[in-house]
Amino acid sequence: MAEGKVLSDCYYASFVIWHRMLGYKQSHAQKMSVAVMRMLYWMCGNTRKDNVRNEYIRTKKDVASIEEKMRENRLRWFGHVRCRPTDAPVRREERINLGQVKRAQGRPKKTWMEVIQQDIEAKCLSEGILLDRNGWRKLIHVPDPS
Repeated sequence: MAEGKVLSDCYYASFVIWHRMLGYKQSHAQKMSVAVMRMLYWMCGNTRKDNVRNEYIRTKKDVASIEEKMRENRLRWFGHVRCRPTDAPVRREERINLGQVKRAQGRPKKTWMEVIQQDIEAKCLSEGILLDRNGWRKLIHVPDPS
């Protein structure tokens, strides 16, 4: 059991780092989910041909969905950013005015704040609780199924 816990911690860490480097797109989340499930199948000794449901594999290895973990990490980082003073370098992007910048044709890319707003709505949270760090951490935490 300890070996499975170490491996699950390693794969979460590697996929979260990969997620932070890339922008957020639904296709990235889908590809990451597929890669995680392949790794979990391999850890269990199964193949895709065995027709074992993903939920069963996740509960067998005691890991949560990678999408939920990605949401948790985004909201945790948002909490860190919001607790910083407004003149901190990490909060400078909030003050940048992009009104005069010419954008490419087509649908505009999602901004980080749009994704965060969707995450906050999905978790039914409010930004008012951000000042209580322990409360915020408990609300956004995604526990591993036991």
